[in-house]
Amino acid sequence: MRLEEYLERSVSPFHAAALVKERLEGGGFLEIRPGDPSGLPECPGFFMMPYPSCIIAFKINRNGKEKFHIATAHTDSPSFKIKPDPVIKRNGYLLINTEPYGGSVKRTWLDRPLGIAGKVVLRTDDPFSPEEALYSSDGPAVIIPGLAPHLDREIETKPLDPQTHLLPVAGTYEEGSDFIRDLILRGLKREALSASDIIDYDLYLYNCDRPEMIGEGSPMISAPRIDNIASCAALTEALIRGSAGDAMIDAAAFFDNEEIGSRSKQGADSELLKTLLHYVYKKAFPDDDDAYLRSLYASMLFSVDGAHALHPSYPDKSDLTGQAYLGKGFVLKTSAPQRYVTDSKASSVVKEICRKNGIRVQQQANRSGAPGGQTLGPIASSYLPVLACDIGIPMLSMHSSRELADVRDYEALLDFLSCVL
Repeated sequence: MRLEEYLERSVSPFHAAALVKERLEGGGFLEIRPGDPSGLPECPGFFMMPYPSCIIAFKINRNGKEKFHIATAHTDSPSFKIKPDPVIKRNGYLLINTEPYGGSVKRTWLDRPLGIAGKVVLRTDDPFSPEEALYSSDGPAVIIPGLAPHLDREIETKPLDPQTHLLPVAGTYEEGSDFIRDLILRGLKREALSASDIIDYDLYLYNCDRPEMIGEGSPMISAPRIDNIASCAALTEALIRGSAGDAMIDAAAFFDNEEIGSRSKQGADSELLKTLLHYVYKKAFPDDDDAYLRSLYASMLFSVDGAHALHPSYPDKSDLTGQAYLGKGFVLKTSAPQRYVTDSKASSVVKEICRKNGIRVQQQANRSGAPGGQTLGPIASSYLPVLACDIGIPMLSMHSSRELADVRDYEALLDFLSCVL
């Protein structure tokens, strides 16, 4: 599947995980549940989906070396989350009460057609087992209008208050007092469903813009959600390629909530990956209690997330020597304070794999005094103490509602991951 389709369809963390599931099933992977007495299936691979926005996939090579290759990415992107009972009637307009999710560049969300997508929870006979359904407006539903400079000549220099300046407009009073539930009912298209059947929801705004290639014949791509759907796409397609990896277990974890710190049951700052990896190992190799530890300390983790490319208008924001550029390969990220987990041994492994396979890679460090964002690498490797590195494609406009990357870097990342998974 092309990168553009991943970017266009992954309009919420739930939709991103569902798309990964769809692709894996199309590649012969089977879904299993922990504790299933039938054991592990004999197939190209299998996956577990413990939560609707999180999926962890595995491949077993019974002739592989005593080690694991583990890769991580995240399904969420900066956005705005819709609050409970969000409809506000104000000054003739119907507004939707939201709060920021993650560190987005907020002005880039102004004056864009925005959709609504996420998970809806529906009533069943068992209160502990409600139905969870995907929902998307499949197009624009709201907009956050900006203020004209005629009304405030200093508007571009003033901060935006999320509670007053960034509430999306859904229309006027005539559109109804239960806008969100009405929208959900139309989107789910179930004849027997009523508004009272909708118990709750986790819904987010998303940019409806389609991915676009910039310039005639240019490999640059501008699109929403490149961070971090591009990494999810590369991980998924690498798993499906089924390359000749030498580890006895390959694992790919697609976590949620990275943009808000990963501290959740479906985030990397939990024991989820550690627990499921140990479960799979004991199912696949039940007779050797010591081999799990031997394998763990011989293993490697690849944290896959976006990297900062040198900005042509702000070159002083990049490091003096450790710069990354669009179109020159995927990025190996290093950081003295361990914002990125790569050390010299891990970077050497990555560089040697790239050298032997003709894959373009570049090494990047943050400018001193500018720590940058933290990734899944330091978090996941604190639960799984293995050799680890942070890699990803270089980007401009990171955390904007539209981001800029180069498809050649994505292809380099995909080629690399196909060598290790």
